[in-house]
Amino acid sequence: MNIADKIATRVATMPPSGIRKFFDVVTEMGNAISLGVGEPDFDTPWHIREEAIYSLEQGKTVYSANAGMLPLRQEISKYMKRKFDLSYNEADQILVTVGGSEGIDVALRTLLNGGEEVLIPEPSFVAYMPCTVFAGGVPVPIATKAKNEFKLTAQELEEAITEKSKILIFPYPNNPTGAIMEEDELQAIAKIVKKHDLIVLSDEIYAELTYGTRHVSIASVEGMYERTVILSGLSKAYAMTGWRIGYALGPAAVIGAMTKMHQYVLMCAPTTSQYAAMAALKDGDEDIEHMKESYDVRRKLMIEGFRKMGLSCFEPKGAFYVFPSIKETGMNSLEFCEKLLQEEKVAVVPGDAFGKSGDGYIRCSYAYSVAELKEALIRIEKFVKKFI
Repeated sequence: MNIADKIATRVATMPPSGIRKFFDVVTEMGNAISLGVGEPDFDTPWHIREEAIYSLEQGKTVYSANAGMLPLRQEISKYMKRKFDLSYNEADQILVTVGGSEGIDVALRTLLNGGEEVLIPEPSFVAYMPCTVFAGGVPVPIATKAKNEFKLTAQELEEAITEKSKILIFPYPNNPTGAIMEEDELQAIAKIVKKHDLIVLSDEIYAELTYGTRHVSIASVEGMYERTVILSGLSKAYAMTGWRIGYALGPAAVIGAMTKMHQYVLMCAPTTSQYAAMAALKDGDEDIEHMKESYDVRRKLMIEGFRKMGLSCFEPKGAFYVFPSIKETGMNSLEFCEKLLQEEKVAVVPGDAFGKSGDGYIRCSYAYSVAELKEALIRIEKFVKKFI
């Protein structure tokens, strides 16, 4: 028997993440600089780690409630009200997940019947399409455009909708482009969503990381609260990627169904991480501001650097990525990234790893030290000057 033949087709035919491919090469290459992984370079703030350590010293290592510890859900509720003026009941409208990625997976598997379509603006996070397929849904990519700063327009959304459309994934602030959506733009999208009776999965993991403007959730638009599930977490804003704490917020019926699936698959999020998350949400506002100020300095450095070397780069106003065009070099994204890594030992991610419409662009994370970013820009400019 060839056991490989027994693997489910939808899994066997799914390509691996385009992000990890380049990261794995860099780990084996000396003197290489990686701008590929979207992970804060800050340590988790000490007061958060200290709370986790204290919980371990006290022996608080048993299962929590499936939906997450009630005090943590209460802190999430307070946080959402304080930051975004949204009210969620900790009893039945909040689920603590194992990172934001579990929230995406569980939400799609909870809501989709076989063959139903999920509208996915692209370029966007690499997990949306595979998770849709794994859940039995049909991904429908919507190509956003640089001329619109990679924002989803109402017209683009309208043109992609069919009678099988059920869910719109709404990934703003966006990974990989750094695009955000303003309140008037949300109003236009909401009008189409309500017209076609869609459900919105709003991935707001980068909501705290916006520059010069405050994040507004689509759930706050009139008529959208009852049809929106917010997916978020602490990984990016609080430098807590390895703690694996996310959360889902939404209508009680949906969160209840998601919790049912979550309890069978994962039981609950790690208890130690939940104690850490409580400390972050209670006392972490200043930590976020400190990190965001540093990211903003790096953001401006990267934009200026790419423009100086002759590559067009729109100004990202969210997350911690820049998404410059490399079309001027005559190469596609994969070719550019492979040659850059081989010749200058700098790893960036091909834009088409985030959807076909990302070809001709590269994603560079600026969640690295200023010294690393400056050196990377020097090497990239040296490489680019060979072609333009």
